[in-house]
Amino acid sequence: MRYQIVFADAATLGDADLSALHLANCQLQVYAHSSADELPARLQDADIAIVNKCSLDAALLAKLPRLKAIMVAATGMDNIDLQATRAAGIQVFNVTDYAGTAVPQHVFALLLALSNQLFSYSAAVQRGDWSRSQSFCLLDYPIFELAGKTMVIVGYGVLGQATAALARAFGMKVLIAERPDATLIRDGRTAFNAALAQADVVSLHCPLTEQTRHLLNQQSLALLKTGAIIINTARGGLIEPEALLHALHSGQVSAAALDVLSIEPPPASDLLVNSKLPNLLLTPHIGWASREARARMVEKLVYNIHTFISSKTDR
Repeated sequence: MRYQIVFADAATLGDADLSALHLANCQLQVYAHSSADELPARLQDADIAIVNKCSLDAALLAKLPRLKAIMVAATGMDNIDLQATRAAGIQVFNVTDYAGTAVPQHVFALLLALSNQLFSYSAAVQRGDWSRSQSFCLLDYPIFELAGKTMVIVGYGVLGQATAALARAFGMKVLIAERPDATLIRDGRTAFNAALAQADVVSLHCPLTEQTRHLLNQQSLALLKTGAIIINTARGGLIEPEALLHALHSGQVSAAALDVLSIEPPPASDLLVNSKLPNLLLTPHIGWASREARARMVEKLVYNIHTFISSKTDR
């Protein structure tokens, strides 16, 4: 059998080399981007669809009777209607453990930028503040050390574990938060509310589900130690934007660094983008995007495709 493979949004991998996706007994069609209106026609003849952020819902899947497998070019699968794929007998593969270095590195790039006030001091130098100073240094923005601070990890998979290891290397105390709805606290975990109350830094690494949507909201943010820092490199929907803005204005949260937003790319009216708060650092979902991580992504996509095809040919 010759498999038709369609990569619907290949531009999301940037300049990654996709040549390995040209597999024997497969025909590959690559599109840089695909809108919701374009997807039905583009995936009509696909046996295997590769998507990163394209949404594949029940209505679309019903129009694709030939589709046998979906390769998600990401770990999170919140853009796929998994109930619909199960009902249709469509196999879904995601990619894990490809950004286990890149994402934790970005977590600490964000955290160090905040702890050392890098952007504030860089702007001060560019304004001429240092040149006008009577001292050899500027001390206008408070700097704090990470050593001795408590980082709470929410979501203890590959990325959460790697982030915890870096935190310990900086001399931080690490608490692993239990699920908020848990009735039993697992060994090595701390009850969610109790963990938040001790946090100097909260780093989010959990998937976005109906249970975790707006995990950090007005009620949970109020539990934080005053002046805590929020880092989110997971999914934007984990945080309620209005609640975060209120916490940043009030000082309950001293700073936040977000690599993800609820809608990506964000609309011009996005509350967080338009807040222009000096204690809110935003990056455009790049935590995963090192060259090395994107190369591993392609390798794992190839592996997943081989796994699927082998499962069919071995029968």
